[in-house]
Amino acid sequence: MPLTGVHFLLSYQCTHECDHCFVWSSPRAGGTISLELMSSVLDQAKAMGTVTSIYFEGGEPFLFYPLMIEGLRQARAHGFSTGIVTNCYWATAEPDAELWLDPLKTLAVSNLSISSDTFHAGEAEDPKPGFAAAAARRLGLGDSVITIDPPRVCEERGEKGEPIVEGSVRFRGRAVANLSADLPRQPWAAFDECPDEDFLDPRRVHVDGFGNVHLCQGVLLGNLRQAGLAELMERYDPRNHPVIGPLVDGGPAELVRRHDLPHEEGCVDACHLCYEARAALLERYPELLGPPLVYGA
Repeated sequence: MPLTGVHFLLSYQCTHECDHCFVWSSPRAGGTISLELMSSVLDQAKAMGTVTSIYFEGGEPFLFYPLMIEGLRQARAHGFSTGIVTNCYWATAEPDAELWLDPLKTLAVSNLSISSDTFHAGEAEDPKPGFAAAAARRLGLGDSVITIDPPRVCEERGEKGEPIVEGSVRFRGRAVANLSADLPRQPWAAFDECPDEDFLDPRRVHVDGFGNVHLCQGVLLGNLRQAGLAELMERYDPRNHPVIGPLVDGGPAELVRRHDLPHEEGCVDACHLCYEARAALLERYPELLGPPLVYGA
């Protein structure tokens, strides 16, 4: 199972507190990665020989601009392609955005992923993503826009007569607490597969400031304080992982059955059931689920 991508959750801190956030980021959150840990992970990724790309995410990585720039510099020295995910809070005008982005051109950043939706901007249209995209294009940086559509109930009903929830929100993290109320539910037992992650053959992981290595936000491969990245990947046994094993065999519904967990009769989607099941298991498997802030603790 060759690992090809490492995504740094540079910090859980963010300028925003979006309702859809997987990891409960906010201005009050912490968990900022250290230069020592980041450099060590980059060295380990290079030594593995299969990793080709490094991303810097959060939270909001531009809040820790010198750390991000140094990470990009080291990643480039190792020959990795690089990308950044940002809400562009810093792009107050096009010339200002270009000032922030100019160092990224020298560092050959491959992609600037810009979050632009109502969860970040509210009801008023925010010009900052447009300023950032225009500046990125002038500098020759690759840019893309990430837009999360709010959930809505589709007028047409499914084959079994249930109403369908559309939109690109995944109901895990803060979305479960803030966005799931009053949406139509489907029977919990119907969620018999994970629609988003290939746990049998993971190709990318997220690393946070606590040393956690995430296979999916909040589902841990292990911690870098106990073992290196290559060792964690080598000893990864999805079938015998108490959380991932059931997900592989029968999705979130099997996770509920296997651990005899309390559950709602209906959930909005598979992520909703999975997230609530994992939250119920957090104290039982703290080394495999966490950190607590990703579960709203």
